[in-house]
Amino acid sequence: MSDYPVLSVATFLPLVGALAVLALGRGERARWIALLATLATLAAAVPIYLGLDKTSSELQLVESLEWIPAWNIAYGMGVDGISLPFIFLSAVLTVLCVGVSWNAVQTRQREFYAALLVAETAMIGLFAATNLLLFYVFWELMIVPVFLLIGVFGGPNRVFAAVKFLLFTLAGSVLMLVGMIALHSTCGTLDFEQLADAREQLGSGQQSWLFAAFLAAFAVKVPMFPVHTWLPDAHTEAPTAGSVILAGILLKMGAYGFLRVSLPILPEGVQTFLQPMLVLSVVAIVYGAYATLVQTDIKRLIAFSSVSHMGFVTLGIFTLDAQGIEGAILQMINHGVLSAALFLCVGMIYERTHTREISDYGGVARAAPVFSTLLAFFCLAAAGFPGLNSFVGELLIVGSAFATQSWLGAMAVWGIVLGTVYLVWLFYRVVMGELAPNLAGMKLELSAREVATLAPLAVLAIWLGLHPELVLSYLHAPVAELTNGGVTH
Repeated sequence: MSDYPVLSVATFLPLVGALAVLALGRGERARWIALLATLATLAAAVPIYLGLDKTSSELQLVESLEWIPAWNIAYGMGVDGISLPFIFLSAVLTVLCVGVSWNAVQTRQREFYAALLVAETAMIGLFAATNLLLFYVFWELMIVPVFLLIGVFGGPNRVFAAVKFLLFTLAGSVLMLVGMIALHSTCGTLDFEQLADAREQLGSGQQSWLFAAFLAAFAVKVPMFPVHTWLPDAHTEAPTAGSVILAGILLKMGAYGFLRVSLPILPEGVQTFLQPMLVLSVVAIVYGAYATLVQTDIKRLIAFSSVSHMGFVTLGIFTLDAQGIEGAILQMINHGVLSAALFLCVGMIYERTHTREISDYGGVARAAPVFSTLLAFFCLAAAGFPGLNSFVGELLIVGSAFATQSWLGAMAVWGIVLGTVYLVWLFYRVVMGELAPNLAGMKLELSAREVATLAPLAVLAIWLGLHPELVLSYLHAPVAELTNGGVTH
């Protein structure tokens, strides 16, 4: 497999599928071509997962081609234990996005599925890139399909939400571009490993402002408080597949940027901003949870819960402790699985009721027991129920938070308590009690296709809950390399 460019194949297969959809996908053929393309991409991603040596911290399955020799920049692909689970999750979620959109998208199907496939190329390419320029190309490419998914296929206020998303993300990207140019002018390279080796050439002050420049881009994507305000609007207006991509993968790109760029390349900058990052993380946890409690729209509720959950991720990363960083990465995967599942559930019930207002629901369990059971399961998993996937990640993060500063751990625990409250409160209002009069006579139960779409995520929630080492075992070596590389000192 060493001579087979498996990462490039997995990255660009969806792009080929997008071109095929645009050329051949008239009518319903678009969704079949998209399904075949996403399944082929998932099949291409399996050897990446199975072929990785989990004991090594080195980049593996490396591909390198001359790209811009005058700038010492090569086209570089590679994967390690940190990037591996995100590539696999991207491939899985895109297949499910096609499944949930099967009947929901009836107009402009070619454009919809082409945008979805371009987004998959951007997601996988970003996590496989081994140099900052290629990382930036995929980072920017991701903006285009997400903007179209929201702005063309979204709800009544889709244009406002799409433009707000665009302005926030572009503002951060411009500063990242400035930082990238400065890094190249000082170090003469944009290769991640070479930049980490050459970081001694960067003075403390330079590292600090470079950290701030990259923070502008990464914080928006996470999104961290207070640059999170684009997210609820984007989620509310996006089609279900758009919300799944946003919550499942796009939010993880910012946190991944901290792991791939900030910590290994700018350790002195990290130390300068360490306390503010910890404070902003716990503010996001608690503020996001309280904001979630008062939401009346189901999608906005899940969107604000993502602000809180991603606060746990940045808290874990900036404890600068191996246990906390591993917990943060595991929790990113867990959040990707569960937020995608919750948005899928909302999208499926919305197709039948055409309302997301919680007050319009009630007693759904009487008409849709299978849907209600799955919703209960995913709510329990998101609340950190022992034996399901979020439990271990939250435990690792909270433990590291207490070891770092006890008040951080206390705030994290309070965030978990609030998270349980808003998830149980959501479930109670939607599912329990007497069937709401406006739902009488509606066929609310899930179809076999919809159950099949949710089933892989339910399996992942159980499997990762019982066997977190499926992710953690790949993280030990690269995270140890990261923490031993100087960022903790």
